[in-house]
Amino acid sequence: MASEIDQLQREFLEYLEIEKGSASRTIENYEHYLSRFFEFAKTKQVKSVGQITTDLVREFRLWLNKQPASLKAKRGKPVLVETLSKKTQNYYLIALRVFLKYLGKRGIKSISADQIELAKIPERPIDLITPLELSHLLDAPSGNDLKALRDKAILELLFSTGLRVSELCSLSREIGTNHEELSIRGKGGKVRVVFLSEQARTALKKYLDARKDMEDGLFVQVENEISKNKEQKKEIKHLTKRSVERIVKYYAIKAGISKKVTPHVIRHCFATDLLSNGADIRSVQMMLGHANIGTTQIYTHVTDKHLHDIHKKFHNKG
Repeated sequence: MASEIDQLQREFLEYLEIEKGSASRTIENYEHYLSRFFEFAKTKQVKSVGQITTDLVREFRLWLNKQPASLKAKRGKPVLVETLSKKTQNYYLIALRVFLKYLGKRGIKSISADQIELAKIPERPIDLITPLELSHLLDAPSGNDLKALRDKAILELLFSTGLRVSELCSLSREIGTNHEELSIRGKGGKVRVVFLSEQARTALKKYLDARKDMEDGLFVQVENEISKNKEQKKEIKHLTKRSVERIVKYYAIKAGISKKVTPHVIRHCFATDLLSNGADIRSVQMMLGHANIGTTQIYTHVTDKHLHDIHKKFHNKG
């Protein structure tokens, strides 16, 4: 017979799936983080959610802080290389907070989710390339062969829309090129509108006009990328996230950019370009598909250079 904790955890995961419409990967992550917490709790003789206390959570955090992130073999024995990062530790606490909020909605007694504070983590620097480097990257695909036309369309679409690479890979060729906006289903199944620049629409049209296949996917393999193994059936396949990452990396090198460039770097460029040119942060949040405006705010310090220029121009001129 399932324990109270096991039963409530199962019902919580069902709630995420049915009522919240969470993605399967999200549900798997919540299950992993919560299961690890409850495994720890059981070692402390906790048998019900009513026995969860702030002291228990504090002990769990201390325990997490000592858990290995990676192990390395030395003379046949595993040696700890580093412990879980603060960011990873926070994932466990976030999962527990969401679970406790769920209990609160059902009127099930436990500690309040507000009593769990996340660890402070240093602000991660944003990977960016300069406007000139971005221009060279967008111009890197040359020629009128199908691969060059496809790759040009990929780069232009990424910068025009700020799409996540997973969102780009899920697009259908039915989107067409006659409209300046496009509805995207992003994280958590939420729909948002993104906008196609003239350059992106032109690149897409050239690519789609050159396509001779009948595949539904917007971005697919071209002939020389399809398996030549005679034992395998030649099939045109949608590009994967990894394929798009390789394409971006290839053209960054071709453009002479020494920094690591990924589709997410282009997404960063999209956001900072908008903010630098006067867009308000709420609008940028909506175009990026961020659930929390705090996520969007990481870009604001990158665009504060103009404040320095204003200070230099107007301060202490008397």
